[in-house]
Amino acid sequence: MVQKVKSLIEKGCLILEKKQVTKVSKLLHGGDYNPEQWINYPEVLEQDIEFLRIANTNAFSIGMFSWATLEPTEGVYNFEWLDEVFDRIYKMGGHILLATPSGARPAWMSQKYPEVLRTDAERRKMLHGGRHNHCFSSPIYREKIQNINRKLAERYGDHPALIMWHVSNEYGGECHCDLCQENFREFLKVKYDNDLDKLNHAWWSTFWSHTITDWSQIESPSPIGENAVHGMNLDWRRFVTHQTIDFYKTEVEPLREITPEIPLTTNFMADNPDLIPFQGLDYSQFAKEVDVVTWDAYPTWHNDRESTADVAMKVAFIDDLYRSLKQQPFLLLESTPSAVNWIDYNKTKRPGMHYLSAMQMLAHGSDSNMYFQIRKSRGSSEKFHGAIIDHDMDMNNRVFQEVKKVGDQMAKMPELAGSPKPAEVAVLYDWESNWAIDDAQSFGEDSRLYPQTVQEHYRAFWAKDIPVDVITKEQNWDSYKLLVVPMLYLMDAQTIERLQKFVEKGGTLVSTYITGVVDEHDLVHLGGWPKPLQETFGLKPLETDTLYPKDRNAVTYAGKSYEMKDYGTVLDVESAKPVAFYEEDYYQNQPAVTSHEWGEGKAYYIGARLERAFHDDFYGRLIEDLDLKAIVSAEAPASVSIQGRRMDETTNLVFVMNFSEESQVVYLNEEVVDIDGNQTMSGELVLDPYEVKIVKNKIAQ
Repeated sequence: MVQKVKSLIEKGCLILEKKQVTKVSKLLHGGDYNPEQWINYPEVLEQDIEFLRIANTNAFSIGMFSWATLEPTEGVYNFEWLDEVFDRIYKMGGHILLATPSGARPAWMSQKYPEVLRTDAERRKMLHGGRHNHCFSSPIYREKIQNINRKLAERYGDHPALIMWHVSNEYGGECHCDLCQENFREFLKVKYDNDLDKLNHAWWSTFWSHTITDWSQIESPSPIGENAVHGMNLDWRRFVTHQTIDFYKTEVEPLREITPEIPLTTNFMADNPDLIPFQGLDYSQFAKEVDVVTWDAYPTWHNDRESTADVAMKVAFIDDLYRSLKQQPFLLLESTPSAVNWIDYNKTKRPGMHYLSAMQMLAHGSDSNMYFQIRKSRGSSEKFHGAIIDHDMDMNNRVFQEVKKVGDQMAKMPELAGSPKPAEVAVLYDWESNWAIDDAQSFGEDSRLYPQTVQEHYRAFWAKDIPVDVITKEQNWDSYKLLVVPMLYLMDAQTIERLQKFVEKGGTLVSTYITGVVDEHDLVHLGGWPKPLQETFGLKPLETDTLYPKDRNAVTYAGKSYEMKDYGTVLDVESAKPVAFYEEDYYQNQPAVTSHEWGEGKAYYIGARLERAFHDDFYGRLIEDLDLKAIVSAEAPASVSIQGRRMDETTNLVFVMNFSEESQVVYLNEEVVDIDGNQTMSGELVLDPYEVKIVKNKIAQ
């Protein structure tokens, strides 16, 4: 066994052991429950339990927006209703993720302590209302949230139903008040060793005579002030992440102190409707502070812009990013079983889609399927948002029955909890690089699209069912066979050095146009492309041409022509080998894609933004060359995704998922066992629209 584990690690397979991420070793099914809305309807609260039992749910997030009920006036607490909820859920065999209520504070606090309200970038103090309308710097707000959190921990920390702290809810936003301005200055003093010369150099502040001569002159970016100093803008975004995390650390102090054995999380997000990683905070930094990564997934299934498979790929990308942040299972903390209520067209999930989307989460590393919300609110802005229990209070409605189907299936797979999802391919995503390139006054205003570009490279592997970790620049990438680093505009010296060593030691690296343009301060590298990158790739990028949306060029690769759009980089090829060439314009017949042997490995440079077919063919060749394997040997159309997790050293649990509105045929080249019927299958497998087959197979030795 030891030798087997060693050989698997040598092949690049990460983490064989299971990792339990909550206090219970099981898959969680449930969601956000808001019983405080129904205190005056005791019959509804009683009815909820029967609904939740029939739906096969077992975990509930409670309390995230209940501060006004928990502390109706300052210093006066009301926990009796929550006591009853805890006991009722425990008696039904359920578990509780108890939320801290900082996401929406009571009105009495805003009225008495206006300091807790945020100030926007135009220096306007906000009114009470909404969510997360509070200043993370406010000492009063920090004191108040610690007080209520301490009381929650003291009262419920030993309750057997409690399995996790759900800290706040969807942290986000920023404040520009005087307290935050002072904290921003202190943050910069630490970052730049209390040396204004270092700050002025990093911000290139002699431009437009913006030299800072006293720390008090520094103000956060504002539409009524300065917002064109790119180094300052980047540092402000870093500060917002820093200050949010600092508030989180303050918020969890009593929880860590009183309940050290209870894991902590806060729910990460995606930016919708594009379904890219949330841009407001650097989750690569936030992930270090939580015990388990969780996120709230609201993909716009059945939209009129893209195929179901396109949406599924984006969900998979974010799943693999958030799973990889801690290299352990994540939790889906919010989703909808039917429709949302906040996009232009709130379309319901079609029959079968809820089950399919839930199984996808499990396939990519989630140990839960949780929903917002358990019961629809009767009034206010979320009364039409999807829920397990609808206003009709009918267990026979379609949505409830589909939720029940998910719960029933999850109950059959307890061994999935904690299981890993090894990968030999890593795709790198970087929040700071996206911030910097979004700020760049160059290229195409609407075509930079860094997150979407990374997703497009990821897609080539997802379509071929090759497992992928989506990692960040701080993570270890030595064990991967292939590292894909698209469009990494911002690169510090350490990242450049690590990439070079990865190739030297035998790794295969792929990078693209608009990579390595600026350093960590958003300053352009003097002398052109950094020398280590030139050595690794065997070339110099000379200039990048930006195309208008109607412009087109093409690239010839392996005897085929591929459409090019948006960007094409002119290359000075030194020791690299050209493998593709531009077809038109002033760089006609010049190299567009190159390969270069460096040390024991190889580095590829893709100089142009090319159509999907190129990625399929280019990465298809790399998949063959590097002997990268899918979890099951099969032939399947791109709309069928086959993903899974490693149950033990001999067995995988595999999800074969049809993300299309048509029946699809999959040909299995090996024997698998259907977990529902325990039937051995191979050869042709027909999947109905949105159908999922869950099977086991043996790991190839």
